[in-house]
Amino acid sequence: MTGAIEKLLTETIGLDSASVGPTVVRQAVRERMEACRITNPEAYRQHLAGSSQELQELINAVVIPETWFFRDREAFTMLARHARAHKPAQPIRILSLPCSTGEEAYSVAMAMFDAGFEAHEFKIDGVDVSSRNIATAEHAIYGRNSFRGSHLEFKDRYFEAAEGGLRPVAGVLKQVRFMVGNLFGSHAPFGQEVYDILLCRNLLIYFNRELQDRALICLKDLLAKDGLLLVGPAEAALPRVHGFLSAEWPLAFAFLKSEPVKTTAPKVSAAVPVRTPSPKVKKSEPLRPFRPTIGNEGRGQAQAKPLARASESLIAVERIANAGRVKEAQEVALAHLREFGPSAEIFYLLGLVQDADGSAPEAAQSYRKALYLAPNHREALVHLALLLSKQGDHNGAEALAGRLGRVQKRSGS
Repeated sequence: MTGAIEKLLTETIGLDSASVGPTVVRQAVRERMEACRITNPEAYRQHLAGSSQELQELINAVVIPETWFFRDREAFTMLARHARAHKPAQPIRILSLPCSTGEEAYSVAMAMFDAGFEAHEFKIDGVDVSSRNIATAEHAIYGRNSFRGSHLEFKDRYFEAAEGGLRPVAGVLKQVRFMVGNLFGSHAPFGQEVYDILLCRNLLIYFNRELQDRALICLKDLLAKDGLLLVGPAEAALPRVHGFLSAEWPLAFAFLKSEPVKTTAPKVSAAVPVRTPSPKVKKSEPLRPFRPTIGNEGRGQAQAKPLARASESLIAVERIANAGRVKEAQEVALAHLREFGPSAEIFYLLGLVQDADGSAPEAAQSYRKALYLAPNHREALVHLALLLSKQGDHNGAEALAGRLGRVQKRSGS
């Protein structure tokens, strides 16, 4: 019975059950059967086949959000600069798909304001297959788990206290329209327009290769001629197969649908320039780009240069992986290891490029080494759990999922 439901989920939303583990699907089915007060599995399958509402509830139970504000910060810096370089006569159209619980879409709005855009100059759509996620995004109350990392200055500019957490200010909220939608369904939820910028990050990893190809064709159709596509780190090798061109922007994992307008990419340390923001948004400051953290802060000047070179080396690995050159990225990562020694970040990056290259055993080993050095490394936990599920080690994947849950709980999720 579960096999038939897994097939239905694949046909409906493209979910490859191996990517999350069949145990996740079975647990979701058990929850929905209990909610529907159905004890017979076959009776539930028949009920599911005849009820679009119940199918949506099952999708809600299967899709587990994992996101936060300004996740992969350089993606937002690059997005804003691309928008400025390709500024059309009409408002810039941006799509966040999947938008999960809204953090990404609202981060886009903040990044655009920080880059000097006025409210009338851009609009954002947030689309997700989970109606539960969309409800959370529209409610827009966020707790500690949505604010991660050391660069949280945006909280003072763009958030206000609300019962249960923090809410984006009205000027940010008004820039985003949320809706339930499915990349593999009708394009009606997206409207008749195409988008100038499309964020589709960490979705393709949940599809098998056939559906990844199908998804990229859909994404290409949704993009304007000179549109920008942003994907997740583990997905950087995929867009080039479908003719996308790397934007060659460090840490952004960004691709262009057509030849780029000739602009000079800034160094990673550059900040986004600022004009006067929308009058309904608090005074803004430039986004501070992400810099990899190597070792402990406060070390002496004698170690400053080695640390700087190690940081530059990490950026080089991500830049090469971002361009889809996974073999070369592996070589540069291994060279980094030889020169600077082990760190959680380099093992995580090595795991990503090995994963993208189809070297699953090596990737798993690298993720484990990252977790040995940094047991609470969230991204390593997520990607290793996905990898183990694809390999059929569902017990191992579930153990990692439980570990990730405990990390999130301690951080205040």
